[in-house]
Amino acid sequence: MTERLYYHDSYLTRFRARVVDADAARTRVYLDRTAFYPSSGGQPFDTGTLGGAPVLDVIDEGERVAHVTAAPVTEVEVEGVVDQARRFDHMQQHTGQHLLSAVFVERLAAPTVSFHLGADACTIDIQRDSLSAEEVRKVEKRANEIVMENRAVTVTFHDAQEDLGLRKASDREGELRVVGIADLDRSACGGTHVRTTGEIGPIVIRKLDRIRGIVRVEFLCGMRAVVRARRDYEALQAVSRALSCPLDEAPALVAAQQERLQSAEKARARLATELAKAEGRELWSSTAPGASGRRFASRTVSAFNDETRALAQSFIAGASSCFMAIAEDPPGILLATSADSGLHAGNLLKAAVTRQGGRGGGNAALAQGSVPSKEALDAARAELEREVK
Repeated sequence: MTERLYYHDSYLTRFRARVVDADAARTRVYLDRTAFYPSSGGQPFDTGTLGGAPVLDVIDEGERVAHVTAAPVTEVEVEGVVDQARRFDHMQQHTGQHLLSAVFVERLAAPTVSFHLGADACTIDIQRDSLSAEEVRKVEKRANEIVMENRAVTVTFHDAQEDLGLRKASDREGELRVVGIADLDRSACGGTHVRTTGEIGPIVIRKLDRIRGIVRVEFLCGMRAVVRARRDYEALQAVSRALSCPLDEAPALVAAQQERLQSAEKARARLATELAKAEGRELWSSTAPGASGRRFASRTVSAFNDETRALAQSFIAGASSCFMAIAEDPPGILLATSADSGLHAGNLLKAAVTRQGGRGGGNAALAQGSVPSKEALDAARAELEREVK
């Protein structure tokens, strides 16, 4: 059994221990005692060195903790050194999660159903269909008020059969490790935590995602929040400089610019469609009928869009006509036929692309399909040209 030193002292980052077991390569090592936290409860493992060898992973195996190292650990008595910055960051994030989860219950009766501590951000899944911006502001404000009150964070051990007043009931038996925040929260937890809420530092809620009846709340604590706030400020400052406006006015100006851009894009699309229609009429007039008596034209385009369809439909508005558009990336064909052409665009195109391993279809006047390669595209195009000319 491995004695878990972090249970009693989250600030312990240097310790000595005895190697009691190891694999043949001595890169999977078991100690009689350890301060290295293994991945558990949504919190990642600690890194550092063991006997001078970098620790790559720490794995909870129930009674024992395995330490995976980058080099063999050959000594029987070793020194372990935990990466202090990483450990304290995890302590801030995990204690901040307890505080934030407790406030969500206190203010919104919204329990946390899961927690993840990531390298860049942390998330809690809240049992709510949605959260309003005002609710998020209230929770964030309350959480930071408790941070500034510098309440005590305690770790105690109890029999699981006791009435412990936990925020979330535990199904564990025997001894329970309980992490408490004074006058706010009591939770069964094996993670590493700070001694007071003041050490959590600022708490910032940055993002909400609705996922299958829950809301995933992304948040940052401590130096993570400070670093991210600085980056956010610098990004907004760059936007305000580009717009030549004060920082506080940038969001409104961006919204106004976006509205103008959308209006301009709609106007451009209308003009492009009208131009395509005019081009289609001109193209029909300048195209001589073939041996079948039909007028046929084709174009290669970057993609099928409203302009392509407007060109095709304008061309086939003329008598006895057929129009084909070819897109090379991804490979595709659009086929349009006039009502008096004697052709059915959907049937012709579907047959041609299916023979080349593609798929597609449409109605008598307009059809579209795709094929798996340029070679298949060339073959389908040649077949359709033979049919319609």
